[in-house]
Amino acid sequence: MRIDRREKNPYPYNIMSDQSEAVVRHVAMIMDGNRRWAHEQGLSSVEGHREGYENMKRIGDWCLERGVLSLSVFAFSTENWKRSETEVNFLMAILEQALGKELNYFIERKVRLRVLGRKEGFSKKIQKLIDDAEEATKDFDRMTFGICLNYGGRFELVDAVKSLMVAGVSAESVDESAIAKHLYWPDMPDPDLVIRTSGERRLSGFLTWQTVYSELYFTDVYWPAFDEKELDKAFEVFKTRQRRFGK
Repeated sequence: MRIDRREKNPYPYNIMSDQSEAVVRHVAMIMDGNRRWAHEQGLSSVEGHREGYENMKRIGDWCLERGVLSLSVFAFSTENWKRSETEVNFLMAILEQALGKELNYFIERKVRLRVLGRKEGFSKKIQKLIDDAEEATKDFDRMTFGICLNYGGRFELVDAVKSLMVAGVSAESVDESAIAKHLYWPDMPDPDLVIRTSGERRLSGFLTWQTVYSELYFTDVYWPAFDEKELDKAFEVFKTRQRRFGK
């Protein structure tokens, strides 16, 4: 469902218009730098992840205020399982908190929750929390919040191909549209803007299929310190980009 926010939204870069490409309808974020931020503050990595989680909620509210229709975040990659047991366990605890105790965060804001990734890699408890959260928010259309969990861009494409084969789709019928229908979030609009914090300048397998024409914005600011001012700075830079889509 498309929502026109022209009357309510005071931010000119987000006025909905088919003629304007300076519109951030979908912003995707690689939330990097929690541990480095914590170490510079003399805190543990766990505290960095805790603050990063709190900042994710703040960013969500700021995006809502600016009329963003889709927000996707890279929360836990397929490679993150290699981190220490203490860190992984804490990240799983945060995930349980977000999907369970704090589900009202999404419900109160009328935000739909979508999880992208290999859900079977999580415990049965977390899988149920994911299913319940998606079901509880499926009819909301103010904004869709996509969380990439146990996610890798190449894995998503591999799983899409497997799904096509299971569905019996013939080779002659395989095109971009057919593949898109078998991705984790089939009706996901391609991100207009990808933001990565902490100074890294790569996508690291984040939404590999969907970001081919996304504008990229890299900042040295660590994720826990990425505030409202930094968000607006990214949006202002986006306004200056010429989006030609190969034309």
